[in-house]
Amino acid sequence: MALFESVYNSTMKLTESAEGLMKLNLRLLSLYTSVLIMLIIVTLVLIFINIILIKFVLKFVPSGNPEKLNIAFFHPYCNAGGGGERVLWTSIQAIQSRYPDADIYIYTGDTDATPQQIKENCQQRFNITLEREPQFIFLNFRGFVEAKYYPFFTLLMQSLGSAVLGAEALSKFRPQIFVDSMGYSFTYPLFRFIGGCSVISYTHYPTISSDMLQRVSDRTEAHNNRAFISQNIVLSFAKLIYYHVFAIIYGLMGSCAHVVMVNSTWTNNHISSLWTLGAKVNTVFPPCDTEKFSNIPLIDDSEKEFKTIVSIGQFRPEKDYPKQLRIFQKLLESVDDIVAERLRLILIGGVRNAGDAKRVSDLKALSVELGIDNKVIWKINATFSELLQEVQKGTFGIHTMWNEHFGIGVVECMAGGLIVVVNDSGGPKLDIVTPYEGKVTGYLASDEDTFVKVLKSVLTMPDQEKLKIREAARASTCRFSESKFCESFLACTQHILDRARRS
Repeated sequence: MALFESVYNSTMKLTESAEGLMKLNLRLLSLYTSVLIMLIIVTLVLIFINIILIKFVLKFVPSGNPEKLNIAFFHPYCNAGGGGERVLWTSIQAIQSRYPDADIYIYTGDTDATPQQIKENCQQRFNITLEREPQFIFLNFRGFVEAKYYPFFTLLMQSLGSAVLGAEALSKFRPQIFVDSMGYSFTYPLFRFIGGCSVISYTHYPTISSDMLQRVSDRTEAHNNRAFISQNIVLSFAKLIYYHVFAIIYGLMGSCAHVVMVNSTWTNNHISSLWTLGAKVNTVFPPCDTEKFSNIPLIDDSEKEFKTIVSIGQFRPEKDYPKQLRIFQKLLESVDDIVAERLRLILIGGVRNAGDAKRVSDLKALSVELGIDNKVIWKINATFSELLQEVQKGTFGIHTMWNEHFGIGVVECMAGGLIVVVNDSGGPKLDIVTPYEGKVTGYLASDEDTFVKVLKSVLTMPDQEKLKIREAARASTCRFSESKFCESFLACTQHILDRARRS
């Protein structure tokens, strides 16, 4: 009897479980159906809105001469004077050499400068003169992409801000070809699907990378992972989820480009892993005026008045200039007084805005605090001729940024005959400071003490040994010349440009 009761009870439980499972499945099916219907409705609404926007753009937004090839570069900071701006101007130069009748436009947020001032700055900083002057389309909403306005969710808000800025750009002019030379991927869907443009991307640095995710996961403090977050496990976990979701969205936006170029192996590795649905990622090393720097005579250190450490770059937080000042202080303390008396550190950099100016002011205060201000020289927004002069007088080139995407300043130092000591990461490690024909071209260092050790070691080298390194470094920079960049840039974009010209 007990056996029958046991079987009966088991059967009833199975029946109840089956009924419960069926009810659960029906509920899930209902939920999935509702979600699917909602997605279909949202998709249809978005398609309808997109059609309306396309018709509006085609009818009311001005466009270029239909009989000419017209290309618009999206570069909100075209007057900044950094490596990204050299890419912009050299790209225009390359297009004009192949397509002399093309009309070039630049979307810029530099409303505080006139077109003439921008062109003069280009000539002074990069020694570039264009065959035909581009037309400038000034944008008023550049503030939407500046990090200072977004203390939280900075990456997402800046990216959404770039979409707003892109919408302003598209509302003022619709080109055949849209070239983003700064890496604002959230503008790509606007210009591709609403503007009907061919989209070309040149990305210097991924907005998010696996290294950033790793830093948050490891709870490592950094300029983009503040202490109150890195020290809190809950906030770190929340930020990690936010980063993963953003990485997916970023990948979808970037995949909207027809042609994708990046500036280094390091950037290629990250963009290829994120923009998985789009075009092939091409590495096109940025242009460096290696010819001008290579013409600088190589003078032995023994003939120079000072042994100068040269740093070239923009005064941005990720460049880690405080580290350079601390390295210099430690170097001064580690050598005898006679050597220390001849040592100098010169910081040559561009200041784009009030934030950069404040950063320079803070760095000067730090140099005073460290007691080295009398040996630190500042060259703010130096002209190209001034840059050449300082490189010629220098002994070392230093670069401390962790995971620098490329490092044009490093190439300029090497071409100019300086012995470089750079952070053991990113583009400098993978692409630039590598053996050339089996010869040493420079040195890698990971922390302050290693930098000091390498600098001190090179200081004691005979001039003849230094000369071998300098000559090998200079010879290796031929890979990064302007002519190489133009050749690679046109090879990647020619099919898009030719098709647009024929249409």
